[in-house]
Amino acid sequence: MNAKDIIRATINMGHFICNGYLADLSDADLMLRAAPGVNHINWQLGHLIAAEHHYGNMVSGGKMPPLPAGFAEKYGKDAAANDDPAAFCTKEELLRVAAEQRAVTLATLEAISDADLDNQTGIPYCPTQGEQLAMQGTHWLMHCGQWAVVRRQLGKPPLF
Repeated sequence: MNAKDIIRATINMGHFICNGYLADLSDADLMLRAAPGVNHINWQLGHLIAAEHHYGNMVSGGKMPPLPAGFAEKYGKDAAANDDPAAFCTKEELLRVAAEQRAVTLATLEAISDADLDNQTGIPYCPTQGEQLAMQGTHWLMHCGQWAVVRRQLGKPPLF
């Protein structure tokens, strides 16, 4: 196994677990918060997609697909406290945009040279381009840990 294989496995595991947690959640469920002050799942999904778009563009040289009009505003920090479902995308829309971004993230991973994985980013929490790509799995996993709490609040069984 090489570095790209490990990065791909990290991304794919994050995808697998997140999709498992989301599979039986409704649009209404995505508006629930695990605790007061925690961002609802819908906002977290939009945040994750916007972050993947941002960091993916840094590694790919701007090749990520554009986000839908107004997406960045819907999922910016100022919108995190909003509980109006009409202000956000539907689950179907979010999963479609996420898949579009993820396809280019994975294509970027395939295209990058092993040497370029070590290119410095200047970002303390992901100092190389390889770490920026790996973050596309770990960032999603960090957030979906909160979704497991919402699932239990809804009476849904643990998945794993």
